[in-house]
Amino acid sequence: ANPHVSFRRKMPFGGVTVKDVDSHEFVKAFAQWLKKGGKIKLPDYVDYIKTGKQKELAPYDRDWYFVRAASVARHIYLRQGVGIGGLRKIYGGRKNNGTTPSHYVKAYGSVHRHIVQQLEKLKLVEKLENGGRKMTSQGQRDLDRIAGQVLTAKKE
Repeated sequence: ANPHVSFRRKMPFGGVTVKDVDSHEFVKAFAQWLKKGGKIKLPDYVDYIKTGKQKELAPYDRDWYFVRAASVARHIYLRQGVGIGGLRKIYGGRKNNGTTPSHYVKAYGSVHRHIVQQLEKLKLVEKLENGGRKMTSQGQRDLDRIAGQVLTAKKE
């Protein structure tokens, strides 16, 4: 948590939320939790696919899919109502066009669509009536529990 930010609401009874822990540490811990649970079914193309057309190679990290799923779950936790198009925009980047000027391009939608569907099967995320996704109460509880574990591990 940033010491200069004082407007964060404290959880009753001293609980910890995802907003209270470092994002990098939380995503690593939640990715480990997803991998250890074994409930996320990886797509067949996970070893070969790039994450967007701006990339030249597939990710080097063998667990990149779990890390991206954890990052997507954290983003949906923080910003309810985000859809696949919003996720594509967030994870997009600059495409190098060689000698011509670079331009921003969106990430691939199939990766994020599959991740969100897997999070829905785990009952962490649910659809909104007017489009987009939001965290379920069970999902919020799981993410807050892992955030608490990250904070206690950091204190030790």
